[in-house]
Amino acid sequence: MAGIELAHIRNRILSALPDNSLSALMPHLTPVELPSRKVLVENNERPLHAYFIESGLASMIAMSADGESVEVGHIGFEGMSAAHTVLGADTTPNRTFMQVAGHGYALPTDCLRKIADRDALFLELLLRYNHYAALQLANSALANARYSINERLSRWLLMVHDRLLSHDLPLTYEFLALMLGVRRSGITNELHVLEGIHAIRATRGNVRILDRQKLEAIAAGSYGTPEQIYEELFRKPLNATIRPR
Repeated sequence: MAGIELAHIRNRILSALPDNSLSALMPHLTPVELPSRKVLVENNERPLHAYFIESGLASMIAMSADGESVEVGHIGFEGMSAAHTVLGADTTPNRTFMQVAGHGYALPTDCLRKIADRDALFLELLLRYNHYAALQLANSALANARYSINERLSRWLLMVHDRLLSHDLPLTYEFLALMLGVRRSGITNELHVLEGIHAIRATRGNVRILDRQKLEAIAAGSYGTPEQIYEELFRKPLNATIRPR
């Protein structure tokens, strides 16, 4: 397909595919801009496309029947939206939208399933990513239950830093409050604490990472396990032991 070159693909799922699998997939991929607030998956609606993100940051939001919401996951260039469709689910109660603008590739979900049915290596990668996403969600639940706001804030900043690969994180206080499920005033206080030890510098609409090691020390065991497993999953050779449905 014009406009897509294999060597320029940054998405970790796509770039992990063997050349023949990726070449077969490319005619179905459409390069797209992903502006801030663009909805990638609407809750309880069947998504028409899965988006393989090349840059930017998407947030997955868990929503309750009575209107409560909290962020439960991030998606950057390591992943994709609508991963639940790989598991045979048409809809999800979660909502996914772009928090930081970027770009990526759109793949119709019907096409995604058909290609995964006939390409065992593609399916294997998609299932590995789903496993990682489940671990990320489980780790978020652990962090929310057992770690302080300061530790959880450090964890989320590290996760955003991982995906944006920039020391400047365009995050609003409202988004940080949504991430952690706390009041904005609580976020303001915790940011001041991190600024006081020179780990970050927070300004309106931006958090600059000054010392990542300090954030890692504060986050402690709340950060790192899913990230390590992700690297192991995507370094491990594909063996096609998983057969298409």
